[in-house]
Parts: sequence; structure tokens; C-alpha cells
Amino acid sequence: MEREDLTFRSGGDSCAAWLYPAAGEAAAAPVVVMAHGLSGTRRDRLGPFAERFAASGIAALLFDHRGFGDSGGEPDRFHPARQLEDWRAATAFARSLAGVDPDRVATFGSSMGGGNALAAAAEDRRIAAAVSQVPFIDVLRQAHRPPPAVVAQMLLAAALDRHLPAVGQPHEAALINAPGGEAGWRRVVEAGEDSRWRNRVSARWLLGRPYRPARHAATLHCPWLVCVGEADRVAKPGAAIAAARRAPFGELRTYPGVDHFDVYDGPQHEAVVADEIAFLRRHLA
Repeated sequence: MEREDLTFRSGGDSCAAWLYPAAGEAAAAPVVVMAHGLSGTRRDRLGPFAERFAASGIAALLFDHRGFGDSGGEPDRFHPARQLEDWRAATAFARSLAGVDPDRVATFGSSMGGGNALAAAAEDRRIAAAVSQVPFIDVLRQAHRPPPAVVAQMLLAAALDRHLPAVGQPHEAALINAPGGEAGWRRVVEAGEDSRWRNRVSARWLLGRPYRPARHAATLHCPWLVCVGEADRVAKPGAAIAAARRAPFGELRTYPGVDHFDVYDGPQHEAVVADEIAFLRRHLA
């Protein structure tokens, strides 16, 4: 499928994006704004989702946050508020595109991107729908709890404004150190498209307000699809299931035996993307 390589501005820096035009003859198609979470990039197996959305008649704008992937800005600098700024800029850019209906815009995110997709929708009442797959939306209830010595190393890195690995083993100081997490993510990167991913993320944000977009669920104005892996060890499923049930227009799908990084290929991918397409077509098309 053809796509366009585009850029937009966020906070004075350039964000890289791919636009997947919607199939069909509609003069103004709906669009879904998409991104990974934490240090993940557009090249790390989100393209297959965007291709399927576009083939179903829904355009997709898939972007890299500042500091990651092909985008500009300080390399590897992460903060949830900073990424939310990028979502605002990406959504405004999507609405400005020719052939896009600015009132039929959805947000889509994976893992921590699922939390960002929820937060971005919650603050923009023009957003028509949101999708959070294997969502990390409540650090206090979902995160793997490593040994106290590992937590101390992570907090020291944050206090000294250093970087940490994005993924590591359970005994290592890394932002994702749940059992199986490193192997699962590296498999996604290997299967990706000439990935620009780096195993390095700034740690200072750990000292700030806990990352909890789940707090927006109860007042979310739009339909919200929550796709949860029942065997998720990176983002424990209970908090996401509860949040979906609190949302006025929440729609919950759970997948038995599916871990955090299983949704990017194989039969698990097919099951999840089919549910997402059905949801987006129902609420956008």
C-alpha cells in the first residue's frame, strides 16, 4: 500500500509521520492518529495496523514522538506530558490534511501509547473515538514490581537525570523489566521495518506525577475500545479492564493467553485488528 512520508511541528521540533490514505472514493475520509508508547517507533510493527485501517476506508497518520525514531528533538528524552504535546500536534496536523474529515478523527495507541491515546481523546472533545491496545494506563496498578534494589537503582538514575534501558531483565534497572518483556519487544523490533529504536530512555520523569491516564475513563466523552491481553505481564490487565467498564462508552475485548507483545503478528494480531476495524468502522465510517 502506498503511503506518504510527512512531517509536522511540535514544540519547535519536527515529528516524522506516515500517512496511509483511505481506500475508496470518499471526498473526506475519517482518520486515525497512531503512535507507539515509551520509546517505540512507527517502524516497530504499527504499519500493518495502519495498512489494514486504510484498506477498510479509514486513513491513518502514524507518527514518531520527538526524540525517537525518525523525529527531531533531543534524542531519547521522554516525558508523558511531552508526548501528549506531540499527540495534540499530530491531531491538529491530521485535521489539516486534504481528503480528511476533521470531525471524524480517532486516536490509537499501543502499550503506553494506549494511555496517551486515552489522554489525548479525553482533552479533545472533537475526537470521535479512541483505541487502546494492550494499554498501559496506570503505573501504580499495572507495572511489574522488581526487587527493591532494582527500584533504588532506577530512582537514583532519575534523581541524577540519567538514562535507563527501555527493556531489560527482571533483575535489571530498566523501564520494562517484566518477565518475557525484553525478548517480546526485541522480537517486535526485529520483525519491524528497518527500526530506528534505541534501548535508551531518560529517567527523570519517574520522579514526577505517576502515569495514570486511567483517571480519564469515567468521564470520557467518546467510544473507547480497550483490547486487553489476558496474559499480559508488562501491563497487568486488571486496571485496563476496570477502566473500560467505567467508561460511559467503553467497549472491552479480552484475548485469552495473549501477552503484551503478542498482538503484533500471527493469529493474535489478526484477532485484535479485526476487532479494531469493526469498532472504527462502526463509529467513524
